[in-house]
Amino acid sequence: MSKPEVWLRGPLNDMPGLLQPVAHALLQAREEINDLMQAFPEELLWERPAGLASPGFHLQHMAGVINRIFTYAKGGQLNQEQLDTLNKEGKPEGNGDNLAYLLQAFSKQVDDALIQLRETDVAMLEDKRGVGRAMLPSTVIGLYVHAAEHTMRHAGQLLATVKVLNEK
Repeated sequence: MSKPEVWLRGPLNDMPGLLQPVAHALLQAREEINDLMQAFPEELLWERPAGLASPGFHLQHMAGVINRIFTYAKGGQLNQEQLDTLNKEGKPEGNGDNLAYLLQAFSKQVDDALIQLRETDVAMLEDKRGVGRAMLPSTVIGLYVHAAEHTMRHAGQLLATVKVLNEK
């Protein structure tokens, strides 16, 4: 019997109430992605059916987005390593080109995000934050919610791409 979705399992310990939905979405994405990719053929990881982004790209991108958006939420700007990682998304390189590594990197990023969410002072959720070199306006809560919804959007795209590839 399958478990209910994460948000229906009750509050997460030590997670501020206002940030529970963000944490639930990230945990839900991780569960769904791990289940989806469990038996996925490694040789299809970088395939792009009909020009769609590859499964490898989605896994890299979701981890990268969480990392980058949560950096902005802390009031930081991207460092050179983060910019280099962004430029490599979608390209199989080194040890980052296999499924186990990509799933582990995504899972670690979710864990890091949960730690940051737990440590967030809810009094600062409406604090302004600048995004990117142009310092586009956002807020701490806006960034956290965007990270969650963007991750779920790519989880859905990954699901569709994997389904197409598995039918080949």
